[in-house]
Amino acid sequence: MIHPSTFLRRALQIDALFSGVSALLLVFGANILAPMTNLPDGFLRNTGLVLVAFVLGVGYLATREMMPKAAVWAVIAINAVWTIDSIALLVSGWLSPNLLGQVFIVMQAIAVGVFAELEFIGLRKSADPVAVR
Repeated sequence: MIHPSTFLRRALQIDALFSGVSALLLVFGANILAPMTNLPDGFLRNTGLVLVAFVLGVGYLATREMMPKAAVWAVIAINAVWTIDSIALLVSGWLSPNLLGQVFIVMQAIAVGVFAELEFIGLRKSADPVAVR
């Protein structure tokens, strides 16, 4: 367990907020985004549903007075994998987004990568609790 720095707590809160807005956009706006981006609406909607679970976990973690260090590392790792997978999606040819779709994927990948970095910095600024004897 760690005493989270204010920096870490804010990074997690902003990550949850950004991811929550993205989840709502993807779940409820997939039918609008799909033709604009040339991405399948089912893919967009399911991505949003995955984000709902992520938001609940990160949002809960951000409210804790003490945080399991492993949970913070898990959030950082998930964000890093999301970033890498987003770029891999573009180069794999599995989907064929148009230019707006490519920009959409790259911009969210950059944002998620920034969150991973900010959370890593915040984790380094956080203090391990002092053992009491």
